[in-house]
Amino acid sequence: MSYIGILITYIFVQNFILVQFLGLCPFIGVSKSSESAIGMGMAVTFVTGIASAVCWAVYYFLLVPFALEYLRTIAFILVIAALVQFVEMVIRKMSPSLYKALGIYLPLITTNCAVLGIAIINIDNGYNLLESFTAGVAAGLGFTMAIILMSNIREKLEMTPVRKVFKGVPIAFISAGLMALAFMAFDKSLITNLHLV
Repeated sequence: MSYIGILITYIFVQNFILVQFLGLCPFIGVSKSSESAIGMGMAVTFVTGIASAVCWAVYYFLLVPFALEYLRTIAFILVIAALVQFVEMVIRKMSPSLYKALGIYLPLITTNCAVLGIAIINIDNGYNLLESFTAGVAAGLGFTMAIILMSNIREKLEMTPVRKVFKGVPIAFISAGLMALAFMAFDKSLITNLHLV
């Protein structure tokens, strides 16, 4: 698959939030404001991009030569945890207000199944190092796009009269469901028709 095909696939066709339903905890928790959504999206994009490349290297240069492929999940989680700690330290230093806004959801990137998911998908699809990095960045960009769209919708919903029973998280899930339906209209045939495979 071409690099443009990988980008389109993981941003639109296989969007981790809206199509594969991975990483919903930070998606719902941090999408209350655009500022925190952008910050979380940037953090996740950085972590997915770097983690994809590092996990690929760990798998092919450390696990495969010693026949330790069965330790893939544990090794990938350790890599992701280290990267998240690095991102957390940088955000705390550079933007204390963003660090406070992200709160508990920043360390939760470590257990965000979307980050681990893209690292495993890269190995299962047999991507090379650059393809893995591209897929990781694309998955992060898809996450960022989804969370920013959701934050804009939730900000508008705060000023819209909504029945009390739907206020807050229920209307957020309904909105996310409608967004997911829209994204499911993208299909792998789009990639094929654009000759990006």
